[in-house]
Amino acid sequence: MGIIYTFRTVSFHLESLLSNTPNKNGLSLKIEWIESVSYANELKACMYQGAERNDEGDLISWKMLSENEWLGKSIFAIRQDARYLGKHGVVKAVKHIINSLSKNNMTSDDVNFFLPHISSMYFYEQLKSGLIEAGSPFSEEKWFVNLCEVGNVGAASIYLMLEQLFHSGRLKSGQKIFLFNPETESGRFSYSNVLLTVV
Repeated sequence: MGIIYTFRTVSFHLESLLSNTPNKNGLSLKIEWIESVSYANELKACMYQGAERNDEGDLISWKMLSENEWLGKSIFAIRQDARYLGKHGVVKAVKHIINSLSKNNMTSDDVNFFLPHISSMYFYEQLKSGLIEAGSPFSEEKWFVNLCEVGNVGAASIYLMLEQLFHSGRLKSGQKIFLFNPETESGRFSYSNVLLTVV
């Protein structure tokens, strides 16, 4: 049967359960597959702390710097190279989404709901355009995003989207839900996709 993912909302907090049997009192979500990848072997860190970039773009550890440089350059502050993220983040996201679908003999047409975690609506348009250009778009009605309602809550975002969709009344047995969760900054260009089936 596979692993079943069910939800119960209890006193304003989400309780999720993993089981090998479906929920007896309603719908469940079966985990069909999980695909994760990191491009850390190809790309440099775009978020870092305790380091400084040299002229070649490589990170120099705080251990190699003087105490005066620690203070003068705010070495221990968390830094993010937004240009580097903008250049590579969505490109690798699209690549991973397409690879996951292809590996599992699927296309975007086989998916009923696409739930991407995005940190801003800027990336919504970027991701949508990237998937269209790559020939693997999800139609507008398949996108399910609640960023404008709940904000960017980091690692909890994908769970809040899934919980909201689960209780929306839109799910029917047999539908496919595609989750996309990037960790481009702190996760060094890591991406995970999950396919769920409504049962």
